[in-house]
Amino acid sequence: MKTLGERSKERRKLTKLTQIQLSKKVGVSGVTISQWESGDTAPKGENLHKLARALKCTPDWLLFGKEIKPTSNAEWAGPMETWDSGTPLSDDEVEIPFYMEVELAAGHGIAEVSEYHGPKLRFAKSTLRKSSVDPTNAACVRVNGNSMEPVLPNGSTVGVDTSQTSVIDGKMYAINHDGMLRIKTLYKLPGGGLRLRSFNTDEWPDERCEGDDLKQIKIIGKVFWYSVLL
Repeated sequence: MKTLGERSKERRKLTKLTQIQLSKKVGVSGVTISQWESGDTAPKGENLHKLARALKCTPDWLLFGKEIKPTSNAEWAGPMETWDSGTPLSDDEVEIPFYMEVELAAGHGIAEVSEYHGPKLRFAKSTLRKSSVDPTNAACVRVNGNSMEPVLPNGSTVGVDTSQTSVIDGKMYAINHDGMLRIKTLYKLPGGGLRLRSFNTDEWPDERCEGDDLKQIKIIGKVFWYSVLL
């Protein structure tokens, strides 16, 4: 799987730009471009968006390798409808628990709570079906900290499918790491180990979990949805 730096270098060559030319478009030094392409550091925040514009692609493509789509990426769906906890559910709606404060110190996963009377988020059943998510296996949790920026800023909400615990390289998962709830992208290592990766690699380098360290990790489920308020 290609890294952000490899995709950036590939795109730079396709657009016939030198590192110096690209650095002037982005507003950084040529050394910074070289460090990004080698993987020593990675662009984030506004620099990531400037790099994407200079390379005529999207930040998502640089981060994840998604296909570049030159067509419209937005569709007017109408105004928002307000609702509260007393608003009846429509036939196509379902409520999913929103665990704003999750305690995992006792070793329990978010799907193991027998009854839940706290806040909930509403999802369309048709939306969940498109992602092959059974509402009875879904839960929402809040992201804390900056390790998953710029994709998941502090305070973001993610939806977790607790039935999906098999690791697919590069996908985001909720894990119980020695009593801590963490959201990370996971990669399988030879011998059954795991690599835990954050998007903010400048401050949060990759973590390798192998051997006895794996006993501290329980995969709660795969992230199928996330929401960010700016």
